[in-house]
Amino acid sequence: MARTHILGFPRIGARRELKFAQEAFWRGETSEAALRDTGAALRRKHWLLQADAGLASVAAGDFAWYDHMLGLTALLGALPKRFGFDAAALTLPQYYELARGNTAQPAMEMTKWFDTNYHYIVPELDADSTFEGGPTWFFDEIDEALAQGLAARPVLVGPVTYLWLSKSHVAGFDRLALLPRVIAAYRRILSQLRARGIEWVQIDEPALCLDLPAPWLDAFDHAYAALADSGVKLLLATYFDTAAPHAARAAALPVHGFHIDLVRAPQQLADWLQVLPAHAVLSAGVIDGRNIWRADLRRVLDTVRPLHAALGDRLWLAPSCSLLHVPVSLDAETRLDPELKSWLAFATEKLDELHTLAVALDQGEAAVAQLLAASDAAQASRRTSRRVVNRQVQNRLAALTADMADRHSPFETRIERQRAALALPPLPTTTIGSFPQTPAIRQTRAAFKRGDIGALDYLERMRAEIEFAVRKQEALGLDVLVHGEAERNDMVEYFGEQLCGYAFTENGWVQSYGSRCVKPPVIFGDVYRPEPMTVETARYAQSLTDKPVKGMLTGPVTMLQWSFVRDDQPRSVTTRQLALAIRDEVCDLERAGIRIIQIDEPALREGLPLRRADWAAYLDWAVEAFRLAAAGVADDTQIHTHMCYAEFNDILPAIAAMDADVITIETSRSAMELLEGFGDFDYPNEIGPGVYDIHSPRVPGVDAITRLLERACEVIPPERLWVNPDCGLKTRGWPETEAALANMVSAARQLRARLAGQAPLHWKRVTPPTARPAASAPTHGAACGASCAGQAAV
Repeated sequence: MARTHILGFPRIGARRELKFAQEAFWRGETSEAALRDTGAALRRKHWLLQADAGLASVAAGDFAWYDHMLGLTALLGALPKRFGFDAAALTLPQYYELARGNTAQPAMEMTKWFDTNYHYIVPELDADSTFEGGPTWFFDEIDEALAQGLAARPVLVGPVTYLWLSKSHVAGFDRLALLPRVIAAYRRILSQLRARGIEWVQIDEPALCLDLPAPWLDAFDHAYAALADSGVKLLLATYFDTAAPHAARAAALPVHGFHIDLVRAPQQLADWLQVLPAHAVLSAGVIDGRNIWRADLRRVLDTVRPLHAALGDRLWLAPSCSLLHVPVSLDAETRLDPELKSWLAFATEKLDELHTLAVALDQGEAAVAQLLAASDAAQASRRTSRRVVNRQVQNRLAALTADMADRHSPFETRIERQRAALALPPLPTTTIGSFPQTPAIRQTRAAFKRGDIGALDYLERMRAEIEFAVRKQEALGLDVLVHGEAERNDMVEYFGEQLCGYAFTENGWVQSYGSRCVKPPVIFGDVYRPEPMTVETARYAQSLTDKPVKGMLTGPVTMLQWSFVRDDQPRSVTTRQLALAIRDEVCDLERAGIRIIQIDEPALREGLPLRRADWAAYLDWAVEAFRLAAAGVADDTQIHTHMCYAEFNDILPAIAAMDADVITIETSRSAMELLEGFGDFDYPNEIGPGVYDIHSPRVPGVDAITRLLERACEVIPPERLWVNPDCGLKTRGWPETEAALANMVSAARQLRARLAGQAPLHWKRVTPPTARPAASAPTHGAACGASCAGQAAV
């Protein structure tokens, strides 16, 4: 019999039930018992969906109250000592304090889960870290599944991946020194699972798809040799890329099966088949767990049919990775165009696809003839639909020229002209873009969307919110203002709604972190901008003040990464289309009198392939796309970009090659650790390190911000520093926002005064650093574009 399973299921609920329950609990509006009831109801519902789809086992332990890595940290008992919590007695409110901070301690660091837009809480480890166990929540969830008569397969992040993704703030500390303690903790966990009668445990080791140093590869041998007598069968799961370079080594581990991602890396199958032990299961990830396109079931059957014949019951069919990264169900999508909807499959539909494959293998294709015919029809419809290809977009791409991705002058020339034009003080203060999205703002947007208020009423209300934000910033004394983004639902969805080639769902929510959910738009066809998107809003905001107001845009790579992207053409081509659309908007903003334009690219690092050998090709077109979007303006127009919550130090040459005049980055959670990388690299342009964490409700004091700024001045010359929060402020409330920004402005002013008293007045004169040799940075590829003046309208 063909066996099917999944690596994990979305935990938030089809209508974000978990999000709303969490936030109500945080606000003190509901009890912990009510929150736990919501979690239990969602788990039960999702397990039944898996059972009804005929899966051989249900994924258990994949649920998390905030993040699965933080959940594992709690399970292991490896809590940061600075919080002073008793791991064994950890409460749910304390768990949330680890993720969100409290009045005494900042939150634990957060960064991206491999190359996804999911964020995990980074474990903080040192020589004193203990792994003696924490709360029983994980085991309670396993018991829930067993009590419901379900075949539960617990899911754990593996010990090597856990340590690899952790951090230590102790210089020179080797995290691998903790491996014996971690392994002892895993042995205790597996022992408790064995006592419950668990047969299979899924151990996720996506780090095996990375270019790991030799000691870390050796760690797999040590770890799994120590777990060999655990009494349960281990399925070692890899995903997001190929694990083929380490297939022979992995195959020698004393485990009972291997999961591989055959969507991202189908070429690895041959290598694994050569080394797969005769006893081992092969879990073939043949359904895309990262995207929402319906599978071509005929093509998948062509792949798995010979595998089934060769392996029999040792072949398991699965999605490529956890379904955490896709929405729950298409059932709630009542407004999608029927043709487009027929092309899609969310998590629940992917369960059905697995069931269809299993029946086809076991009973023959005739048993699922109608389902296969529907799959064929969807594939044919998508291939031939006239809505997918736009000849004008294709012609514009073909006409691109190499010089259009270059600014007119080098940074050293541009920055002098920009400083003369903008007349900003040293250490200029600004924010990243958004201000609190109050209930009134959200209600107004919802009323407009429902048709309860007209366009003029909506415009007047949004302009009132913009003026409110501008006046607040003026009162706080910020130097460069933003309009606050009251009209924007999401930094990608808002722009996608105004671009052709995009479609939108009603309830296509996925978790980004904690209770933060996003609804990625769907890029189904060629992308172009039919008309300006932000110009009138920016022009209005600038009319309210004499201070410069930034135009706020989302960059092409982030528009790509945070959408569900068409898979019928290279991602680089789609990104160039997006870059041309953003370029048009940049040029129109400049013509409207906006002299600072921010093109956010927080997803640049996120899109980096896991294998270093693939980095250059990606960075080539990703950097090219940003430059293409930004390069059409005059020297005295200042281009900013923003990046956050990722490890950027390993791609600093590429970030420098983007040639943004100013970059703002998140640094507060890591105590300016990221900024040190920019300093060591001698980053050539201006930089704004985030001085407080916007994801925590705590308000930083003036002294705390001053200390971060002082550290920044030790790394970056003060004349090239900006002062700003880590990220946008849409998730915060106005009282804490005002208090934090007031402290930020005060700290900047105090430091200016101190610097002004120094001799020489280092910050008053710009001395651009010597640029690194061009060979040290990746090329930005065949630059492309058309000048803003005279470019053909698409």
